[in-house]
Amino acid sequence: MAPYLLGLRLDGRRVLVVGGGRVAQRRIPALLDAGAAVTLVSPSATPALDDLIADGRVTWERRRYQRGDVDDAWLVHACTSDRAANAAIAEEAEAKRIWCVRADDKDASAAWTPASGRVDEIGVAVTAGGDPRRAAGIRDAVVDALRDGAIDARRHRDKPVGVALVGGGPGDPGLITVRGRQLLAQADVVIADRLIPRSLLDELSADVELIDAAKVPYGRFLAQEKINELLVSRALEGKFVVRLKGGDPFVFGRGGEEMLACAEAGVPVTVVPGITSAVAVPASAGVPVTHRGVSQDFHVVSVHVAPGHPASTVDWKLLAGSEGTLILLMAVERIAEIADALQREGRSPETPVMVVQDGTLPTQRAVRATLRDVAERVTSAGVRPPAIVVVGDVVKVGQEIEMVRAERAR
Repeated sequence: MAPYLLGLRLDGRRVLVVGGGRVAQRRIPALLDAGAAVTLVSPSATPALDDLIADGRVTWERRRYQRGDVDDAWLVHACTSDRAANAAIAEEAEAKRIWCVRADDKDASAAWTPASGRVDEIGVAVTAGGDPRRAAGIRDAVVDALRDGAIDARRHRDKPVGVALVGGGPGDPGLITVRGRQLLAQADVVIADRLIPRSLLDELSADVELIDAAKVPYGRFLAQEKINELLVSRALEGKFVVRLKGGDPFVFGRGGEEMLACAEAGVPVTVVPGITSAVAVPASAGVPVTHRGVSQDFHVVSVHVAPGHPASTVDWKLLAGSEGTLILLMAVERIAEIADALQREGRSPETPVMVVQDGTLPTQRAVRATLRDVAERVTSAGVRPPAIVVVGDVVKVGQEIEMVRAERAR
């Protein structure tokens, strides 16, 4: 017979959990999130519960279950590895008309714990006939659909207002944050950069106004002042505007300028950080930007103007003297000048360099070189933007990882 689903409001109510193993490790945090006063009875507990116990959020009775432990509990979880003990706990709870969940026997359990999830104020709970794996799969599908906007569960009064500056991540549409995707699904207007994950735009409703704010090097260009004007004007019309950018809005994304323009016009702004390509692209190519014993720091540099240019504010002498990793953005077309400047200021010509084009995308490819020959290698390989340049000994770490994988694959 199908169970009767009920949402328990446990705030301040005593819940008994017997057994301190992996099942308790999963269930106790959810009980605490619901405000329950949790008592744990068990001779031992997993390390994951240590902090909750130390913080006083869980009362731990460090012993085995004794008859009478269920008294004054509103709910009991029998989570021990001993079937006889679980049966005794359930029997006592049944006699005292207290709901009890047995972790070891769904058919003998008076109650089931559903696979649950939450998106904002919406709770999802699935039982699936007591099959936990099937329930979890269905739960995940529903939660993902709510997060992505495939299921529109908005209430009209909760409609976002103003402007959201959303980081779209390094290129792979799966790397936008959950919050970013949620807000994108609720947009009335989307002002999109060139380097965003373009497939995200296919998910927009037909009535969403899409404005192309592409800044193509030496090509089409929408002035920043015009973008600021569009953000403010559409928001003041009562529309919810998403400014969708590649990477992170505040890492060479002019998010600060756009936020300032909105602030001056009295337009509220929500900032959704994104995964910056400066870190994600090297990682996708198997290169850590820091590595113990190799590099304790990394520097992210925009090279939209070459070293020595009057508009450049980059201290190339300082960077050349550092042993940290250099992550260079917008550097492909000036790679020869960059390599010359770093060598002139003291970096070894044999310093490893890696250039990654189309990072995180199916078309990703990498070229490895040294400062001495990187310009030649980039030209001969036909590397084009968007690409990330990594300078430093961490490139060797990436090569070592590849070698180990190749050896194990033989």
